[in-house]
Amino acid sequence: MTTKKDKTVSLVLGSGGARGLAHIGVIHWLEKNDFKIKSISGCSIGALIGGIHAAEKLDDFENWVQAITKVDIVKSLDLSWKKSGLVKGDKLISTLTELVGDVTIEDLPITYTAVATDILNEKEVWMNSGRLFDAIRASISLPLFFIPFRYEDVDLIDGGVLNPVPIAPTFNDSTDFTIAVNLCGKVDNEERITTKKSSTSKNDPSFTEKVIDFVESITDSTTRNINNDWGAYEIANQAFDVMQSTIARQKLAAYPADHILEIPRDACGILEFDRASEMIELGYSMAEECLSKLNK
Repeated sequence: MTTKKDKTVSLVLGSGGARGLAHIGVIHWLEKNDFKIKSISGCSIGALIGGIHAAEKLDDFENWVQAITKVDIVKSLDLSWKKSGLVKGDKLISTLTELVGDVTIEDLPITYTAVATDILNEKEVWMNSGRLFDAIRASISLPLFFIPFRYEDVDLIDGGVLNPVPIAPTFNDSTDFTIAVNLCGKVDNEERITTKKSSTSKNDPSFTEKVIDFVESITDSTTRNINNDWGAYEIANQAFDVMQSTIARQKLAAYPADHILEIPRDACGILEFDRASEMIELGYSMAEECLSKLNK
């Protein structure tokens, strides 16, 4: 329920992989400071975090993602080896559906739109009805990493390909502010994060042993594919980040939000979901820095 002191918000959550965990911190700051989120438009990780918040399960998701290790991330990926993508994504979506519930967008208490890309027809697809996790799965389909999601006879990929910060779905909202979170901000070497980084690293013997056990559980031919192809995926992901950064600047210049939070694109790697606590804290601190004036 919105009270007289609540300030209503249309929240736009951008794409950017694990950096999107900063969205959780932004949402926490808004709620703590009496902002009422009335609508969410998101793509990729923004569609994921926004959809889970709209389903009122963000606290459960936050607890789950903060407990994730690098090994858990690897185990959650069902390898595809199709030319269209490395990971099928069914296992991850099944896990999230079990955590959140199999809900429909029409039943969410706030307006929600996930943005995906119709690669064949070169256009955005706004998904604001049907199963929530169909919309999320389509929107997070990072090219080369996830295989495209087939929806109503159309292959859909990551919404960030055409619109990394999808403000347009909020144009008709009757809210006090439109607040956009861009995860493709300029590289920033300033120390903002105080949370200690995860003690689990690639140099940790226990982590190494677990990865070796996992790799050895796959066939020899698959292991060769991992070694040969991973460098190419890493380069492709970095190129995608740069592309999104450029498109985001153009979109925000053409359709500026009332307030924009810029998360540096070097804040963490695209798959570093084991750094959840850091990113959540970063989102909260950036919201405090950029939005606190709205309370005055």
